[in-house]
Amino acid sequence: MSIEGILAICIAGDRSTIRNTLHMRKLLNTLYVTTPESYLTRERENVVVRVDNEEKFRIPIHNLEGIVCFGYMGASPQLMRLCSDNNVGLSFLTPHGKFLARVNGRVRGNVLLRRTQYRRADSRDESLEIAKSFVIGKIVNCRTVLGRGIRDHGAVIDCDKVRAVDALLIENLLKIEGCEAADTLRGIEGNCAKFYFVTLDELILKQKDDFYLDERNRRPPLDNMNALLSFLYTLLAHDVESALETVGLDPYVGFFHTDRPGRASLALDMMEELRPFMADRLALTLVNLRQISGDDFFKKENGGVILTENGRKEVIGAWQKRKQDTITHPYLNEKILIGLLPYVQAMLMARFLRGDIDGYPPFFMN
Repeated sequence: MSIEGILAICIAGDRSTIRNTLHMRKLLNTLYVTTPESYLTRERENVVVRVDNEEKFRIPIHNLEGIVCFGYMGASPQLMRLCSDNNVGLSFLTPHGKFLARVNGRVRGNVLLRRTQYRRADSRDESLEIAKSFVIGKIVNCRTVLGRGIRDHGAVIDCDKVRAVDALLIENLLKIEGCEAADTLRGIEGNCAKFYFVTLDELILKQKDDFYLDERNRRPPLDNMNALLSFLYTLLAHDVESALETVGLDPYVGFFHTDRPGRASLALDMMEELRPFMADRLALTLVNLRQISGDDFFKKENGGVILTENGRKEVIGAWQKRKQDTITHPYLNEKILIGLLPYVQAMLMARFLRGDIDGYPPFFMN
């Protein structure tokens, strides 16, 4: 089967209902608290950030859709209750971006939707078919990132190397339709990721002494570029998990990533197709436009590389600005803010599980 045949995911759903729901959805702010000594409290309907018991910032809770704290001081129980009552996700990370915990309120998801999700996840065949959509989306979007590199910078990069990897991605993409086991699919995804990240180094055009990709490494990341990617993936994971909870799905029960205690498997599933567009391209932009430099990172005694406080602020600022840009969603054929993309994909997944559309349409970047 041709690659066009694999990507021709024909869905006979009613797009108008999805568009109407989307028009009612507003992209709110995510509050990123980067000062490690910050403590969050509640005053009436406001989130108050204090450092050494001195108020530094406040914002009404209805202006927020999420809070991410980089520090150990924490938040008051009253503030947690305020977030819970208003469906505002509250996540805690170390000062350097390692996930610690997430506070969730009462489960508001539709019980029928979640029961359908669990049944599908327990079905080997149904789970595999859904997982294929995530992997197809990821590989296609990785190809688009590399293709843009050739189009925009063909005179200064090794185009033969990029085209060779693109051919390998196509070869693996064509294997997905006949894939009959989840482990085989994971092997395809892993091979493609390895090819892709090595080649992504070609698209790092500036500051090559400080930014390079010999391989993808994490826990801990061992170089600046891997540290930058890991940090962006952490921000994306928060947004995807919040989106899944908003539409009533369980972020911890997925179809591609195996279930583990504390692992938001469905959020990780959905991230696969979004990483190249929302995180990888932004990382390249930050480096190539010199919006971030080697001085924004430092190496710990164990060899792990982390962002400095100033580096985190720069990346978060760029992340928030990027979320305000607009794109035309390929399935809805509707202009949306990039920040709403995780919500749109979560909504499409919910509608697929309810039977409103015939399949889950992964996001394909243009």
